[in-house]
Amino acid sequence: MIIIDKFYTCKNDRAFKEVFMKEDNKDILKALLESILKVEINDIEYLNLEKNVDNVNVRRKHFDLHLSTNIGSIQVEVNSELKPYTRNRNAAFIFDTYSHVVLKGEEYTDDKLVVQINFTYGLKKKKKDLRIYKLMDEDNKEFVCNLLIYEFNMDYYHKLWYSKDNEKIEDYKYLIMQDLNLEDLRKLSKKDKVVYKYMSELERVNEDPKFREYMSAEEDNRKIENSIKYYARIEGIEEGKIEGKIEGLKEGKIEGMKEGKIEGIKEGKIEGMKENSIEIAKKMKSDNISLEDIMKYTNLTIEEIEKL
Repeated sequence: MIIIDKFYTCKNDRAFKEVFMKEDNKDILKALLESILKVEINDIEYLNLEKNVDNVNVRRKHFDLHLSTNIGSIQVEVNSELKPYTRNRNAAFIFDTYSHVVLKGEEYTDDKLVVQINFTYGLKKKKKDLRIYKLMDEDNKEFVCNLLIYEFNMDYYHKLWYSKDNEKIEDYKYLIMQDLNLEDLRKLSKKDKVVYKYMSELERVNEDPKFREYMSAEEDNRKIENSIKYYARIEGIEEGKIEGKIEGLKEGKIEGMKEGKIEGIKEGKIEGMKENSIEIAKKMKSDNISLEDIMKYTNLTIEEIEKL
C-alpha cells in the first residue's frame, strides 16, 4: 500500500471526476444527485466534458461533469475557490448548454430541465447554505421554467460535520462527505453504504500513482504561477520606488518626492505586473494554450492576447 502523505478530497475537481465519472460508481452519483434535486433519477449517461464552441476565439470548454438523465441535462462544477470570473464562466457554460438543448427537434420545448450544480468553496461570509437561481422578471415571474442553477456553500456543509447536529449531518451527508479527510469519512461511513463506497473509491484514487503525479504537477504549476505574480509585484514596486525618487528629485521638492514615490509605486506595480503577464501570455500562446486559460492566468483581454 502506498503511504499517503496528503489526502486529496473531492474539493479538488480532478479527484471529483476520478470518483464520480467511473461507470461503476453511478450509484454514488445517483445518491448525491437525488439528495440535492429531490427527484428520482433512473438513467445517467456521461457526456463529453469537452464542449464544442461556436466562437473561434474560445478553443475549449471543459465541464467537471456533464450528464444526460431522465430529468434532463445536468452540469456539475466544482469551484475550489470563488474567483471574480467563476460565476461568469459557469453561466457561459450553462447558457451554452441550454441553447443546444432547446434547439433540438422541430420546436422549442421546456419538457426537460437544464441544471447546473455548483459545489462552491470560499463563500464563508455567506450564511446561506444553498441558493437556487432562476431567470425571473422584476415581479418574480419566471422567464423560462426549465433552467436552474444551484450554488451550494460547501464551507457551510463542511462545518456541519463538526456541529454534532446528527439530524442535519444525516440529511446532508452526501454533501458533507466531499471534503472530509479519511479519518472522518470512516466515522461517517459506519452508518451508510454509499459513503463507505465513496470513501473506498476516494482512497483508491489517492493511492493511484498517476493521479498523484498529476496532482503534484498541478500544484507545481500553481506555485510557479504564484511565484511569478509575487516577483512581478516586488519588481514593480522596486522599479516604482526608483522612478518615484527620480521624479521627485527633478522637481526639487520634498513634496514632489513623496508624490512621485506614491505614483511611481502605483505605476511601477501596474506596469511590472502587466509586462510579466504579457511574457507569460506569449509563452502560453506558443504552447497552444486556449485563450480562455491565458485570460484566466494573466488577466489580459482577448484583444491584448491576439496582438502578441
